[in-house]
Amino acid sequence: MGRNVGLVLALVALGIVGYVTAGERFASIDNVLTILRSAAVIGVLSIGMTFVITAGGIDLSVGSVMGLSTVWASTLATQTMAADTHWIVMVVTALAVGTVCGLINGVLIAYGKVVAFMSTLAMMVAARGLAEMISNRQTQIVTVKPFLNFFRADFIGIPVLVWMFVVVAVAGWIVLNRTTFGRRTIAVGGNPEAARLAGIKVKRHLMYLYCLVGFTAGIAAVMMLGRTTAGSSTNGLFYELDVIAAVVVGGTLLVGGRGTIVGTVFGVLIFMTLTNIFTLNNMSTSAQNVAKGVIIVVAVLLQQRFASRTRSD
Repeated sequence: MGRNVGLVLALVALGIVGYVTAGERFASIDNVLTILRSAAVIGVLSIGMTFVITAGGIDLSVGSVMGLSTVWASTLATQTMAADTHWIVMVVTALAVGTVCGLINGVLIAYGKVVAFMSTLAMMVAARGLAEMISNRQTQIVTVKPFLNFFRADFIGIPVLVWMFVVVAVAGWIVLNRTTFGRRTIAVGGNPEAARLAGIKVKRHLMYLYCLVGFTAGIAAVMMLGRTTAGSSTNGLFYELDVIAAVVVGGTLLVGGRGTIVGTVFGVLIFMTLTNIFTLNNMSTSAQNVAKGVIIVVAVLLQQRFASRTRSD
């Protein structure tokens, strides 16, 4: 609760800074919705990443997997099939591609004993390369109108993409905090050997976790297609950095053993609000990156302090 209060205060402070520096442009409803739309895709990816980092893992490939999923779901063949049957074909394609990529990562890490950093780094490069090959490095425009109409619609004034983020966040919170799967995830991150001795099939659970983060990458790909109306090999470029940063700032320990979905949501909102403030004030992306770097360093230092205090207790 204390950590979440700190995140709320940080978000409120950013809101005050945004209002002081940009005035009504920042405080307008349209701008708030813009922030939420930007947060939705990163947020869904961050929910999946929270599970992996809680278990002591890492996934550097989420951005590339999302990009590959947008390309595969927007190919001429997929869109033709969707037009002839139902636009859900594009959704299933994106989810399947993301989940299969996550499964490959999970098998290599859990059963192949490849270090998570190296396995997901290889997937990051391979997925981006495959996306470029499929699309021939060209942007693929989505032409299936029912698909666009659904994902670009509003519900009670709030974009469908934002509602999707809310649903994924709520589902993630329930799974992590109220299910056996969530308790096993925390146990594996806290002490894999103790979890194994307690009867948890650690390898299989790790594989499931990487499938989960791949699945969320597929959801994010569908959202990206709805938001930009285009599949491209550049979709999701460097997203993994923002995703990991949001999860860490939110309070999930990089060493595993503790995760928070609520904190992750606030972490995403903090970064997206910060980016919006810099954009409204016409500040360079270099300044944005410096500010994000400072926030990440402070968050990691606080994590180390918390971890050392926990060990001493």
